[in-house]
Amino acid sequence: MAKSVDGMAISAPRAVVQSSPSYWDDAKTELMRRDRIMRKLIPQFGDLQLVGRGEPFTTLARSIVGQQISVKAAETVWQRLLLICPKCTPAQVLKAGETLASCGLSKRKAEYILDLADHFKARRVHADNWASMEDEDVIAELIQIRGIGRWTAEMFLIFNLLRPNILPLDDVGLLRGISVNYFSGEPVSRSDAREVAANWEPFRTVATWYLWRSLDPVPVEY
Repeated sequence: MAKSVDGMAISAPRAVVQSSPSYWDDAKTELMRRDRIMRKLIPQFGDLQLVGRGEPFTTLARSIVGQQISVKAAETVWQRLLLICPKCTPAQVLKAGETLASCGLSKRKAEYILDLADHFKARRVHADNWASMEDEDVIAELIQIRGIGRWTAEMFLIFNLLRPNILPLDDVGLLRGISVNYFSGEPVSRSDAREVAANWEPFRTVATWYLWRSLDPVPVEY
């Protein structure tokens, strides 16, 4: 997974239930039919596919932990946080309070995670409704929380809600994957990315995932 303007993926607690999209096989077939690059790329990864996790608070907290640092550093900080908050619930995080900084979090990130926990505990977010809401409506709600920008919200749509048609144009990995696979390594703009991705509708999430894999064969698990 690539760095982004406001986040990065890191590993998830092993106890959280994993899930996979029901549309994946149909998406693979359709993308390979339409797109010559996907036709070559997708078979390289066999039965590997997107794996999501079902706990919204954990997914979002983990994305904040990983902002602007390497995957390895983010994993270290996350594991330290789990020592303080083993279940990573909003209540545990709020109880930990200022001790979150001892995990290696910056003061700002600790504030962001505490604010996220407060939003969940006070029910100022409608997590129970997100599964039935439109993509842009979920994004609009999430970006009202401190420390969550559009990229983080889009990663949440991909890895938690398993939405099939997300195109995270702020994701460096997506742009690099398009550059390497479609433009012989030449830099690409957001406009170039949109043009290439128009052929992937309504499965832009799936194409994005395979482009990530083309750069890093090991799937990211949120």
